[in-house]
Amino acid sequence: MTLLAHIFALPVRAYRLVFSPWVGFNCRYQPTCSAYALEALEKHGAIKGTWLAARRIGRCHPWGGDGYDPVPDTGKRTKKD
Repeated sequence: MTLLAHIFALPVRAYRLVFSPWVGFNCRYQPTCSAYALEALEKHGAIKGTWLAARRIGRCHPWGGDGYDPVPDTGKRTKKD
């Protein structure tokens, strides 16, 4: 994870530490939005990871979907030996 992604992850980690226990565990999606945000920042970096996390949080409303929604892959191909 880049330095900027680490900085962007601080509010997410603070939310998980402070507010998440008070709010409860009633997430519509798997993984939870905070876990999704941290994974998106790790896989895609600060800018795209923040965009993906914001899109995910925007979908979390009473008329939105639910279920399994993983972070998309980076699209980079790996060399198979």
